[in-house]
Amino acid sequence: MPTIVVEVMPKAEILDPQGKAVAGALTRLGHNQFSGVRIGKRFELTVDGPVTAETLAAAKTIAEDILSNSVIEDVVSISEAK
Repeated sequence: MPTIVVEVMPKAEILDPQGKAVAGALTRLGHNQFSGVRIGKRFELTVDGPVTAETLAAAKTIAEDILSNSVIEDVVSISEAK
């Protein structure tokens, strides 16, 4: 069955304490080439039938209304899984 992937990230102006913790751990482990980490969410929606423009539009509505908090998060991508 096809799958639609929705990725949600904190807005740029929102602090990301989990990302800061991971960035600090990377530095402590000697991985100094990374200057920052942001942690988001990934949702996989299984589709009954083919993925159509209407299905993607419904996924966009779901992503904006249910899967993300528009005050602090942005939906950054909605795509069919490869």
